[in-house]
Amino acid sequence: MDSPTDQRDQRLRNLQALVERGIEPYAYSFARTHTAAELRALHPDLAPGDRVEGNEVTVAGRVMLLRMLGKLTFATLQDQSGRVQVSFERAKLERYDAIKKLDLGDWLEVTGHVYATKTGELTVDASAFRLLAKALRPLPSKFHGLQDKEARYRQRYLDTLMNPDSRRAFELRAKAISYIRRYLDGLGFIEVETPVLQAQPGGAEARPFVTHHNALDHDFYLRISLELYLKRLIVGGFEAVYEIGRNFRNEGISFKHNPEYTMLELYWAGKDYLDILALVEDLYSNLVRDLTGSTRLVYQGKELDFTPPWPRVDYTGELASRMGVDFDVLDEPRLREWVRERFPEPGPGGEPPLAERPLNQVYAKLYDHFVEPHLVGPVFVMDHPEVISPLAKRHRSRPGLVERFEPVAVGMELGNAFSELNDPLDQRRRFELQEQLRAAGDEEAQRLDEDFLTALEYGMPPTGGLGLGIDRLAMLLADAPSIRDVILFPLLRPQT
Repeated sequence: MDSPTDQRDQRLRNLQALVERGIEPYAYSFARTHTAAELRALHPDLAPGDRVEGNEVTVAGRVMLLRMLGKLTFATLQDQSGRVQVSFERAKLERYDAIKKLDLGDWLEVTGHVYATKTGELTVDASAFRLLAKALRPLPSKFHGLQDKEARYRQRYLDTLMNPDSRRAFELRAKAISYIRRYLDGLGFIEVETPVLQAQPGGAEARPFVTHHNALDHDFYLRISLELYLKRLIVGGFEAVYEIGRNFRNEGISFKHNPEYTMLELYWAGKDYLDILALVEDLYSNLVRDLTGSTRLVYQGKELDFTPPWPRVDYTGELASRMGVDFDVLDEPRLREWVRERFPEPGPGGEPPLAERPLNQVYAKLYDHFVEPHLVGPVFVMDHPEVISPLAKRHRSRPGLVERFEPVAVGMELGNAFSELNDPLDQRRRFELQEQLRAAGDEEAQRLDEDFLTALEYGMPPTGGLGLGIDRLAMLLADAPSIRDVILFPLLRPQT
């Protein structure tokens, strides 16, 4: 087999030969009358040998198969909707010899009548054809597609071209986003846009990316959350707002983490976290049914049932149960002593042992170890400790906790929701505690945002808020094992 370089050289020679024949190799547009899917839907029952009389049709797509039989050539064109066969006869085409200079991957426009071959294959009998774009590089093998994972991520254009499952994953993702918009718009929500570049990152515990604006001569941050600006809009008189936008966090990469990812965030005045919980159940169950035909789906071999109501799991109770302790995990001295006995080793990078770290980190590590990986779900994890929830309202009946839940499935957090903290004095106190954590070395602790506190002092009504990860939703819908499989162009180390 010729090398890719040899094949490219041959394609360049074919290109030159076509130009010498007066054929423009790179068109400005095409005039398709039917997609492949539309054509098949229009003629579902053609018998072998049948021919459709009347108006000709025009199809356009990429050449994926090419069979030259002397005076007759068959090609398969692929467009976004699917594939359709076309045929070329020497007797009907003045430039039939130009067919010999076509290559797999070329884009063609073909006009002709529809018929069914002797084997019953729907086909367009070409009365005219036009080259739309000459492909200078060979496509991956039609039998193996693009199998190497990293190659698929780096050359997504080949991945979606050659792997139907990959293309389907991104189509499902797009349909899910469209469904969410229709759902929220139907409830009276208004879609808004908030700044990506922010003078003060906030709304989450995360390490931001920093950049410098030359004209203002000031450092700005790529946002780590949509939250604080959306809450400003609730103060400003909007009562139901949402945004579907990108967040950026300077953190590690894993099967469920990418430094750039998409979130839905919404805020609804007059609602609390239980109202938002009902919304999540309804949204997810109806979305999954709309896109898959059922409220049940299989993800990596595990069946998930999104039919409401979902089970509810108490954060502290579940943590104590899985740790096998008989004390309230809010009892900090006993909790630290238990951790000290079982996790005495220093952390990575010279970090102190877990028992010596801030309490929010202790809870996070214990939850990630003992609880979340074991939740198949979907379930709601309810009522988190206040120390790990600086933006949530205190629980109305459980001291030390906040009104917060996380939907979880197959060991993945799908989102986060609160009865939002609207007391500006309490919010300031919590921000100050976060600042103390930052001063002690926690780079992900939240920063004190004076402008947000000023907004709260003008009065924010009781509000329920929600953040849902679009990428993880797409993983579930597409049965994708990695978040990179549902992000079109995931972040990768540059090739050298």
